[in-house]
Amino acid sequence: MSIEMINPEHLYDGTPVGLSQATVDTDTGLIFVSGQVDWDSNSRRLHDGIAEQTDAALANLVIALEAAGSGVKGVLQLRIYVRGEVADHLPSIAPLLPKYFGEHRPALTGIGVASLAEPDLLIEIEATAKVLR
Repeated sequence: MSIEMINPEHLYDGTPVGLSQATVDTDTGLIFVSGQVDWDSNSRRLHDGIAEQTDAALANLVIALEAAGSGVKGVLQLRIYVRGEVADHLPSIAPLLPKYFGEHRPALTGIGVASLAEPDLLIEIEATAKVLR
């Protein structure tokens, strides 16, 4: 098995802490995207609200997918980690999914968590996808 590590320059570089933004199993064409959050390339949070953080995390997800040779149509499964109760945030999160995924409907799991990478992060989104190139 051959694994390609993906670290797009527009996302923060996880190399110093031992992670890649995505990995591609080049034998199967499967892509595993690390949890994307509302961080710029310097690991700085940009927004306070859940809707804005969701939008930024989804935009970062698209960057990682495209760098790995895929896109939103290649997403097989999406996992959304939300600080607190998922149901409390659905009105802010749900309208953004069609903005990015259109008619594509990947398998989706929403998970409420007590914490994320930093105290002010409210959402983290990871995906499993397939190569489309």
